[in-house]
Amino acid sequence: MTFSIEHNLKFVTEFDETHPIGNQVKSMPQSDLIIILEGMLKDLVVPALGPILEEINARGSYAILKVAE
Repeated sequence: MTFSIEHNLKFVTEFDETHPIGNQVKSMPQSDLIIILEGMLKDLVVPALGPILEEINARGSYAILKVAE
């Protein structure tokens, strides 16, 4: 029998205000930016974490670490 505990990691994205994209991002609503950035993180980071999580979990006996969707 298992149970799950969902936890959160926080990331911060810093933009260069002098770059055209950074300047453009400043004008976007923060709620839209959060959705865009979280999607990008999920697409970029989750695949890279797969092998690391497999290695960590192979040595575990009492808990398994997974990425929540």
